[in-house]
Amino acid sequence: MKDSNVEKVIGQLREREARGLQKYGTNTDRPDLSTLEWLQHLQEELMDGAVYIERLKQDIAHIEKLPEGQEKYNEYRNWKKKLPIPMLHNFESTYYDL
Repeated sequence: MKDSNVEKVIGQLREREARGLQKYGTNTDRPDLSTLEWLQHLQEELMDGAVYIERLKQDIAHIEKLPEGQEKYNEYRNWKKKLPIPMLHNFESTYYDL
């Protein structure tokens, strides 16, 4: 039985590959970048990811400050109760109240 989440990620990787090839005309098999240049690209991507995480944290902090009864507050509370946090040490999903 295939894992639907793995299948979604595979599909997203294929789409990203096609967009990258269209945009840059090459893929990651390209020989023109040094190891340090690849590390620089990775560092920049990870910094972008950190910025996205901070933005989402600010969104959640704002929602948590809304008075109970407001639509966004209620949607967030319902979402939060169902949020699976994967436990990487045993590859099981456990539900935590954040």
